[in-house]
Amino acid sequence: MANSRTLIGLLDQPGASRDALAGLIGQGHFAVLAAAHAEELPAEVALVVAHVRAVPRQDWAALAARWPTIVISETRFDGDLLQAVDAGLIDYLVEPQCHGDVLRRLIGRSIEHHRLAQEYARDRQRLAELNESLETHLAMLRLDQQAGWQIQRKLLPANPVTRHDVTAEYWLAPSLYLSGDFLDFQCCDARYSFFYFVDVSGHGASSAFVTVLLKYLSNRWLSQWREQNASDFPAQCLTELNRELLETGIGKHATVFAGVLDHERHYLHYSLGAQMPMPLLQVGREVSVLSGEGPPVGLFPHVEFPTYGYALPDAFRLWLCSDGILECLAGDTLDQRLAALKERVAQCARVDALKDALVLGDELPDDLTIMTLSGFDHA
Repeated sequence: MANSRTLIGLLDQPGASRDALAGLIGQGHFAVLAAAHAEELPAEVALVVAHVRAVPRQDWAALAARWPTIVISETRFDGDLLQAVDAGLIDYLVEPQCHGDVLRRLIGRSIEHHRLAQEYARDRQRLAELNESLETHLAMLRLDQQAGWQIQRKLLPANPVTRHDVTAEYWLAPSLYLSGDFLDFQCCDARYSFFYFVDVSGHGASSAFVTVLLKYLSNRWLSQWREQNASDFPAQCLTELNRELLETGIGKHATVFAGVLDHERHYLHYSLGAQMPMPLLQVGREVSVLSGEGPPVGLFPHVEFPTYGYALPDAFRLWLCSDGILECLAGDTLDQRLAALKERVAQCARVDALKDALVLGDELPDDLTIMTLSGFDHA
């Protein structure tokens, strides 16, 4: 509704007709200022009621652009009325002195519509500014994440990389720019090497930060390496990582497989935390699942991670996959997808071969990583 005593401009030629019309409008909640020309009206006018005879045809568009305007006439067949409507004026009334109530309601409605239109225009402008700001921030975030991914890639080992007589090969594909999956393969000394395969919960920046922490911790673990602790080393690493994640309080946990390879004995010492899917050992055309279990890393305090061991043949390939691979395999149940993975691995000799066998869409639903370790005679 119009506010009390809203100022209405009345454009008409001076005379009794204009005075009567001013009195008719003034019966409502409006103050009326009558003038013969638009230039005589003050800026605070909320709306103009203009008689067709008071405004030259070429001036209607300028008048409507300055104020919301209602055109009045004694007949709907007035050619000037048609000119006003053609200039863009929508509201008009014929024989206004016979329809005083209608004219006042029309004025109130037009003022309200104009107010709403102004609010809408302000909202659109504000929305455009917010969208522009959002696009700027998104572009900055995209650049930051791309830079973060370049740094994260630098933390990964060479691909492929050989430590003593075992070669690691991998493919890591983040679902966004940064990945919560991470891996490494390093020499401990002339006899032993250490590797780990990690899938941090979630994906994106917060999960990627955990992988940076893990890289720092793994370097510290290797600096403290002692050969006599080779069998316990993987479980000790998981225990320390579990404590670090809980102490940071960032609400992240991880599935981890960590192993120490004894290149002299051809033996694998390993420990794991909720690894899914379990590592697959390929020997020739035979594929078996490594045994073992362990709690998630970073979820529960004071947990123990068991130590396992496995005597490796001279020629083997160990496959490690993050759970993102399960989204790219056929099957309605987890068991069906795990069986499909085992079947695919049996037919593959390289990481690229398994990758090409997956059903990959344009966008990955989760980070996806595949890693193989092959030796000692490089199966």
